[in-house]
Amino acid sequence: MVILCWLAQPAWSQGQKRNMAGQLEAMKTGFITTRLQLTPQEAQKFWPIYNLYSEEVRQVIFNFRHDPNRNELAKEEALLNIKKKYSVEFLKAIPPPKINDFFQAEIDFNRLVQQEMLRRQRNGYPGGVPPPGGLTPQGP
Repeated sequence: MVILCWLAQPAWSQGQKRNMAGQLEAMKTGFITTRLQLTPQEAQKFWPIYNLYSEEVRQVIFNFRHDPNRNELAKEEALLNIKKKYSVEFLKAIPPPKINDFFQAEIDFNRLVQQEMLRRQRNGYPGGVPPPGGLTPQGP
């Protein structure tokens, strides 16, 4: 029984991380949609392109984290090339001013997430994650 509980902990932890990643992605979607004031037609065209963009960005970051040489300049260059490529693709969905607003909104969202994680760490949540059972009604 002890071994079963011990083995269940990593699985529960990974499930919680996936759930939090999904929640974070949903919050990011809402944040960007609101910031860009996407119309339903724009959103319908924008989000499939964004999903491709996001996957390419994730792949570059994954490769960087698993590269023993970790070339920061190469990572930044790859990310910039992805942004250049998708700024053209995003034109199929949104007007040019919204493309710049999108890239700024992404930066702002990531900054908010970092600030929230720091706040949670200061409040005693290791890794910025609240304990099982969620947050109290008044928040951390």
